[in-house]
Amino acid sequence: MAASASQVRHAGAVYRRSIGAYLRSIAEYPADFWVMALAGTFWQVVLFAFLSILFANVNAIVGWGYHEMLVLAGFLGLAWSSTALLWDGIWDTGKMIVEGDMDYRLTRPAPVIVQVASKHVGMQVFGEVTLGLVMLVTGWIGAGISPALIPAAIFLLACAAVVEAALLTIANAANFWMKGRVPVLAFALTELQNEAMRFPLTVFPAAVRLVLTFGLPLAFASFVPAQILTGRLDPVWLLAPPLVAAACAAVAFWTFRQGVKAYDSAGH
Repeated sequence: MAASASQVRHAGAVYRRSIGAYLRSIAEYPADFWVMALAGTFWQVVLFAFLSILFANVNAIVGWGYHEMLVLAGFLGLAWSSTALLWDGIWDTGKMIVEGDMDYRLTRPAPVIVQVASKHVGMQVFGEVTLGLVMLVTGWIGAGISPALIPAAIFLLACAAVVEAALLTIANAANFWMKGRVPVLAFALTELQNEAMRFPLTVFPAAVRLVLTFGLPLAFASFVPAQILTGRLDPVWLLAPPLVAAACAAVAFWTFRQGVKAYDSAGH
């Protein structure tokens, strides 16, 4: 147990140093930072404008009003942005496999997954987080959600971030076997989320809702938390997100570990 705790502390220290080094490097290139931050802001502004125009012409979407939709969109934006801030390096898994850069990580005394995930930070996250928070706060106030639910929202956001990072890890880890530079499955996952999860899942058939809730649990990154916060689900559902997050994290670490075992360096 003591050895395990020591390993966790060591992995945490490696992660903090790696992320910290990249953040310091960002400060050396302020122009790059602002370009990426504005790019992230742009996409959130587009979504904000889309919802505003849509609800200028309709009153509700399957019972969800404008401000509730902002809660859904803002929560999704913040959860997804967390992966760019805390786990963005995982996108380079395929590239590192093909180029043999994974070899270097295998020789270092730290978990490979931690080294890869903390390789860099997505600078677009700073704009995405800002607008995501604006949408969430605007929707929160407009929907009349009690401030007493703020701790629950923070808890749900943490669970959603773990789910997002775990699913992204699994999708990128597939490149250990696919042997491709481009993370095809990760891009497919992102596209699915962007297209499907910005709307309430109740607009889709029951089979799709089941798959996106219990098969590929993207619903726990936005739809389920938004339902809890807006009173559409019983508070007992607060027990589900941490269980789903723990299960997703366990599968993600196991999948990545199996991928590392199957890795035979570049050129093979």
